[in-house]
Amino acid sequence: MSETSSNEFVVVANRLPVDLEASPDGGPGVWRRSPGGLVTALEPVLRSVAGAWVGWPGTPDVDLEPFVEEGLTLHPVQLSEAEVTEYYEGFSNATLWPLYHDAVIAPTFDRDWWRTYEKVNRRFAEAAARAAAPGATVWVHDYQLQLVPRMLRDLRPDLRIGYFLHIPFPPTELFLQLPWRKEILEGLMGADLVGFHLPGGAENFLYLARRLLDLPSSPRGTTGGGTIDLGDRRVRVGAYPISIDSTQLRDQSVAAATKLRAKEIRAELGDPETILLGVDRLDYTKGISVRLEALRELLVEGTLDPEKVVMVQLATPSRERLSAYATLRDDIERQVGNINGEFGQLGRPVVHYLHRPVDREELVAMYTGADVMVVTPFRDGMNLVAKEYVACHGDGSGALVLSEFAGAAAELRRAHVVNPHDLEDVKRAVVSAVGEERASAARRMRSMHRHVMTHDVDRWANSFLAQLTEDR
Repeated sequence: MSETSSNEFVVVANRLPVDLEASPDGGPGVWRRSPGGLVTALEPVLRSVAGAWVGWPGTPDVDLEPFVEEGLTLHPVQLSEAEVTEYYEGFSNATLWPLYHDAVIAPTFDRDWWRTYEKVNRRFAEAAARAAAPGATVWVHDYQLQLVPRMLRDLRPDLRIGYFLHIPFPPTELFLQLPWRKEILEGLMGADLVGFHLPGGAENFLYLARRLLDLPSSPRGTTGGGTIDLGDRRVRVGAYPISIDSTQLRDQSVAAATKLRAKEIRAELGDPETILLGVDRLDYTKGISVRLEALRELLVEGTLDPEKVVMVQLATPSRERLSAYATLRDDIERQVGNINGEFGQLGRPVVHYLHRPVDREELVAMYTGADVMVVTPFRDGMNLVAKEYVACHGDGSGALVLSEFAGAAAELRRAHVVNPHDLEDVKRAVVSAVGEERASAARRMRSMHRHVMTHDVDRWANSFLAQLTEDR
């Protein structure tokens, strides 16, 4: 066993919590915080237990030894340029991602991509095996690494292994399309505990284990899951809705600097009566086009006044080398241009569109200053943006328009819940959120705020890890 195998708790994810960015002058690369909800959710958990993180550093063809960055022990996994193309952009994001998101676009089934996915998953499993102390707990995350639990158990049967899927687990009819459906299920069976956001995902998984692998299972408890009997051991399955560091967000939202910046943002937008806000990765599952079209029609009908309403749409760059994402960017920017061309004024666009990341302080100020948050994904595992917005409105201000197909809708039931496939429904919800009487709106928001403050990221992680270690 390697000398580095001293970590009692190990997180395994596709990306490290920091990315290695090439230096423009050719010097040593610079480490920057990785984007994405997974890092936001897991970093506080890992810091609290002084564990290790196994992942790719975000740059291909870089071979690095384990190192410590800002107090976190990191174990980089090397990927070649070809592996990034086939494992990450290919199988993970052109096969699994669309399939698991209700096939919003058609998934591609490529045998070469699958073989590379297997090879890379094995490399992650080997890195985790080296990083983990004897008898350690290893928590594997997300759709890019579904084969790791089985591979890791073969390498290190002494470990306690958990797996959590951060995106939706698809309906059985869609999952059955996958040519490697048995291999994926067998990979996940290597875990002691398999977790999903919602009970429906757990139930789908249990059904598929019976149908495809002929494994007996039984329902258990209130998590929408149960247990699968492998003979020599059991696999627990359950629902564990992920959340956020709500206390930190609440405290930041009421800080003087945040309130000042929120006022400045409002002034920069021309002091409109209503600010609508969208915050998303630029992804075809997020329904950005739907909210833009709803806004355009409301302006055409005169229901919303372009003199009084402004939308800010932050669309963080994502997977830009994939053709579906390049096409989406063109379509969204065309929509924004059409709305501003028809309804904007000189120096006063109706839609302020940002296709770049913003720092955390600026984002929290946007949340704090926005009157209505519009979250309209066609399918989303959870959507932490909705919870982050609610955490920033403990005073009862603001309103949330939320797709019923986001996992968060199961918890944030006082939101203005919509079917994003029904444009009229989205329009009605936006109008209702903009015009709702203040006391009624405050009751909605305070109810959701209480839930988010109680069901935070610590509760999510603790509930999963307590279940994972219960039998030990």
